[in-house]
Amino acid sequence: MSKTLRVALLQERDHGSVTANLDAIEVVLRSAAAKGAQLVLLQELHNGPYFCQHENTVEFDRAESIPGPSTQRIGALAAELKLVIVASLFERRAAGIYHNTAVVFDRAKDICGKYRKMHIPDDPAFYEKFYFTPGDLGFEPIQTSVGKLGVLVCWDQWYPEAARLMALAGADLLLYPTAIGWDPGDDAAEKSRQRDAWITVQRGHAVANGLPLLACNRTGHESSPDAGRGIDFWGSSFVAGPQGEFLAQAATDKTELLIADIDLARSESVRRIWPFLRDRRIDAYDDLLKRFRD
Repeated sequence: MSKTLRVALLQERDHGSVTANLDAIEVVLRSAAAKGAQLVLLQELHNGPYFCQHENTVEFDRAESIPGPSTQRIGALAAELKLVIVASLFERRAAGIYHNTAVVFDRAKDICGKYRKMHIPDDPAFYEKFYFTPGDLGFEPIQTSVGKLGVLVCWDQWYPEAARLMALAGADLLLYPTAIGWDPGDDAAEKSRQRDAWITVQRGHAVANGLPLLACNRTGHESSPDAGRGIDFWGSSFVAGPQGEFLAQAATDKTELLIADIDLARSESVRRIWPFLRDRRIDAYDDLLKRFRD
């Protein structure tokens, strides 16, 4: 028998301030609830611009405590609208310790669980190591009324180990709030390769683990604070089933409320015909704990 879960992804742009962004999120959350969504995924660092395009200590002023003002507002909406919401915030844990943190609410004001981004990039225009302390909560799914959520964040999406560990811990779905886009200076062919790689690797995680997967990206151009070229965030948020099939996909260049229905029972069916977890050679994987085999 099927067990259908209606999910919503809020692909948004930066509206210029925390208040404006949360106002926009509230409008779309209400729309998602009206459309019957039970689970809503927001994009990475949805409260403001993607500030990691440069390194500047002033940007730490954007961070807030968890719980804090944003979790209070989002939690109140989760309770009012009876939604499971996965939010993404810049967490101030202590002076000098900041995290990129996903926060989960389960139809209630109180925080149900959280995940701190484990893999932290340091690339041109993505200088996250300057801002974020690597996560220390491990790869632990968060139990909610709609199932166990394997929440990961952006750069985590390139690592099969992260998705696998969430699956091995019993996740029912994999979820990725993300902020990724193009360098406007790249040519069309390079842009196509990058976007296709991003989609393909995540569909691979769905296939390899026999799980539905949700990836919610931001959209729109964001200028660089240091006069660089900025980033064209490529949107393309999507929902995939446990064989990597697209259930819904958003455009590259506009804000969008993406709705999809997921048959959670299909994971059981798919894992019966493709029993990848059964056939893992756990006796032969010791070298995965090495950085590289010289």
